[in-house]
Amino acid sequence: MVRITTWNVNGIRNPFGYQPWRDKRTFDAMFDMLEADIVVFQETKIQRKDLVDDMVLVPGWDCYWSLPKHKKGYSGVVIYTRQSVCAPIRAEEGITGVLCPPNSAVSFSEGPEDQRIGGYPIKAQLEASLVDAATLDSEGRCVVLEFPAFVLIGVYSPANRDETRDDFRLGFLDLLDARIRNLADMGKRVLLAGDLNISREELDTANAEAAMRKNGYTREDYLSTPARRIFNQLLEGGRVVEARDEGREAPVLWDLCRGFHPDRKGMFTCWEQKVNARPGNYGSRIDYVLCSLSMKTWFSDSNIQEGLMGSDHCPVYAVIMDQVEINGRMVYVSDIMNPRGMFMDGQRQREYSTKDMLPLSGKLIPEFDGRRNIRDMFARKPSLLNSPSITLSFTSEGTVPSKPKEANKPRARPGVQAEAPGTSVTARDSSRENAPLPTSKKRSAPEASTRKLLKRSKSGTAAPAQPPVTGKGQQSLKGFLIAKSTANADSTTPLVAEDAASQCSTSNDVVQPGIDLETRFAKLPSQEDQAKSPINASPSSTPASQAPGSIGTHSDQGSPLKGVSSSQDAETVHDPIQSKESWSKLFTKPAPPLCEGHEEPCKTMLTKKNGMNRGRSFWMCARPLGPSGGKEKHTQWRCHTFIWCSDWNPTAST
Repeated sequence: MVRITTWNVNGIRNPFGYQPWRDKRTFDAMFDMLEADIVVFQETKIQRKDLVDDMVLVPGWDCYWSLPKHKKGYSGVVIYTRQSVCAPIRAEEGITGVLCPPNSAVSFSEGPEDQRIGGYPIKAQLEASLVDAATLDSEGRCVVLEFPAFVLIGVYSPANRDETRDDFRLGFLDLLDARIRNLADMGKRVLLAGDLNISREELDTANAEAAMRKNGYTREDYLSTPARRIFNQLLEGGRVVEARDEGREAPVLWDLCRGFHPDRKGMFTCWEQKVNARPGNYGSRIDYVLCSLSMKTWFSDSNIQEGLMGSDHCPVYAVIMDQVEINGRMVYVSDIMNPRGMFMDGQRQREYSTKDMLPLSGKLIPEFDGRRNIRDMFARKPSLLNSPSITLSFTSEGTVPSKPKEANKPRARPGVQAEAPGTSVTARDSSRENAPLPTSKKRSAPEASTRKLLKRSKSGTAAPAQPPVTGKGQQSLKGFLIAKSTANADSTTPLVAEDAASQCSTSNDVVQPGIDLETRFAKLPSQEDQAKSPINASPSSTPASQAPGSIGTHSDQGSPLKGVSSSQDAETVHDPIQSKESWSKLFTKPAPPLCEGHEEPCKTMLTKKNGMNRGRSFWMCARPLGPSGGKEKHTQWRCHTFIWCSDWNPTAST
C-alpha cells in the first residue's frame, strides 16, 4: 500500500504552529501522523540559503526541491519519499525541461536518453505559450519524479489574483497540459498532485453563484473561463461547453477524490483566512490528486482531511492498493515503486543506499552532502578523543613543550599552586594526587587601581565619595515632565541647605508655564539666608556630628527639618489606583462596540480595496462567515454589523 498526500502548507514551517504538529515539531513525526509514503508540499516559501537539517536530512526520507530562482519567500514545491516504501528512478525540476540538473550545464530535455523522463513540450507548443519556458520554470512550481509505475508531477499552479498575471497563468496551464498529454502518448502513466488553483465546477466552490452574479456570467460562461476550460478538457467527466480545443479531444486524467465522492457537497480544501471562512466551510476545492485513466482501479480510497489544521488549505490523499493490475496481471505495488531488483514479489531484496540517490536529491546539496541529521548524531555515544595533547614544562631556561600526555588524563585545575622551577606540571606523585587540592584565593587588585579618587572641594580638602542617590523613581506622569536640576552645589554650602533644596525640588515642584529653571533656582535659599535660618541658628537642634564647619551626613533625630520633610512627603503621596487609571487611559484601546445580532464585541478590520475608503478601519461582527458567504440575521454566523472606526464614539455609547 502506498499513500500519496498533497498539501499546500503556506510556508513549510507554518503547520508547526498548530496541533497536532506543535508537540514534536519534526517532519518525520508529521509524515507519520499523515500516514503518508509520498508527501507533496506546495508554497514552501523558502530559499536555498534557508534550508536546514531538519527539512532536508529527515531520517528515512528523501526529498526533491524546486525553489524560486528570483522571488524571495515565494512559491516552492518539495516532494518527500519514504525510502522504505518507494524510490524514484528519475527526478526533474520544472514542466518544460529547460532547467539543468545540479552541477550540469545540459538541460533535462537535452540530457542522455536514459536519464530523461520525456514528454517535454515540443517547439510548436512552446511557441504557442504566451510566456517563455525559462520564465515559467523560474518560480519553483513543479517537481517531476518517475517511478517504474508512473510519473508523479507535484505542481503549484499560479493563482488568479492579478490580471497582469493572466498570461503567466494560462501559459503555465497550457504547457502543463501539453506535458501530461505527451507523457500519455509515450505510454507512461501520470499522477498529478498539488494545488491547481482551479475549482472544477459549481459543486466545488461555495461562491460560484456570487461570482456569476458579480461578473454577470451564465453557467456556460462560468465553465468556459480559460483556466477552467483547459482543466475540464484534461479530466474525464469534465464539463466542456461547445467543441473541444484542437489537441485536447480526449481526456487523460481521472479526479480521484470526486470519483470516490461524486455527489458530496462542501468538499472544500481551501478557505479564506481573512474572513475566517473555515468554521462555516465557505471555501473551494482547488487541491487535487489526479491519475491516468488506466490507473482508476489502482486506488482503494481518496479523500480530504479538512480537520487537520496548519494552513489555509487541508491535505488531500489517495491510497494505492498493495496489488494492482497491469496488462491483465496482478503486480505488487512495491515492485513497481522502486528501482529494478530492490523488491521482488513484494519482498525486499536489498536495502536503499546512497547509490540510489538521484542528482536532484536534497541530501546531495553541497551543504548537506555526506551529513546526518543532528538528532542521529546523538543516537550513539561519542567516541573518546585519542589525539595527543601537548603540555608545557616550566624550566629555569623558559617554557618548552613536554611529551604528549594521554587524552584521558585530567587537566590541571585553575588555582593550583605551581611547582618549583625545573619541575614539570604533568609530574605528579601518588601522594600528591590523592591529597586534597589547596583552596585558591582570589588575588586582590592593587589598591591604587581600585581606590576611587576623592572629590576635592574648593577649599582644597578631599571630600569622601558620596554613595549614589537612589530615588523612588517616577511616581506619576507629572514626574516625567519635571525638569531635573543641573546646578552644581557649592561644596561649602551646609548639608542642611542641600537637603532643604532637594526637598523643595522633589516634592511638589511642578513646571509652571512662563517660569524657567533660573527663576526656580533663584527661589532656593542662599548660604546667607540659610545661616540666618532658625533651623541652623538653634544650637540645640544641631547634632554634635553637625557642628559648624564640619562636613558629613546629618541625622534626622531632633531636627525640625524632619517635620518639614514628612509634611512634604505627605503632599507628594500618589494614589496607586489613580496612577494606574491614568496610564490605562493613555495606552488602553477603546472598548469595541457590540454587534447587533449577538451583542458580542466586534473586531476591527482594514480596508485594502482600491477606492476612497482604502486604508480606513472599521468594526464588524467577530463571528466566522457562514456557509452562505453573506451576512446573516438570527443565526450563529456573522451578522450585518458594520461601523467605521472614525464614526465610533465609545463615550457616547455608554
